Amino acid sequence: MKGLFVTFEGIEGSGKSTQMKMLAAKLEELGKPSLLTREPGGPPIAESIRALLLDPGNKEMLRETELLLYSASRAQHTGQWILPALREGKIVLCDRYYDSTIAYQGAAREQNLDFIAVLTRFSTFNTVPDITFLFDLPVEEGFARIGHRQLDRLEQEDRSFHERVRQQYLLLAKEQPGRFVVLDATLSPMELHKLIINQVLTHRSLK
Repeated sequence: MKGLFVTFEGIEGSGKSTQMKMLAAKLEELGKPSLLTREPGGPPIAESIRALLLDPGNKEMLRETELLLYSASRAQHTGQWILPALREGKIVLCDRYYDSTIAYQGAAREQNLDFIAVLTRFSTFNTVPDITFLFDLPVEEGFARIGHRQLDRLEQEDRSFHERVRQQYLLLAKEQPGRFVVLDATLSPMELHKLIINQVLTHRSLK
């Protein structure tokens, strides 16, 4: 039995993490087994890499190092957690996946997209999400939402960096309409939740 792989993407403050937790709670209520996870992160090795990547003190990190660390974390995460869960028939909910690398390290850091594609295939074992929810939100509004907390290393980048991220996400969604579901992240949490639940529960993989 094959599970369902659902990823949540968007700029900082878009509300994707909140919606993922709401979906997980609903799936538990319905008795549908799921795995709630995140990138970078997941298993202990990947979480250790996450700490390096997001530490504001690591300002000297080269963009090449950053890209390779994200890919290393993803390989461990996919191989140790995601693929086994899918083989068990679970619904895997992941806060970010490789689309984040295309947007942040590719578009915003101006890394070679062809090379990123090769790394992605390798680090994901050719795994592609079944559904990717893109929470689209103006950059200024996103940062207004998270202004009360300490920002991590990537969140501290300037607004133009995050605008490039947003535009790359929208381009990916346009290129892959069969996988992406673009959501207006200015909607209320409950409105978004209803849209997400409908998309997940009616997906062909669950029929």
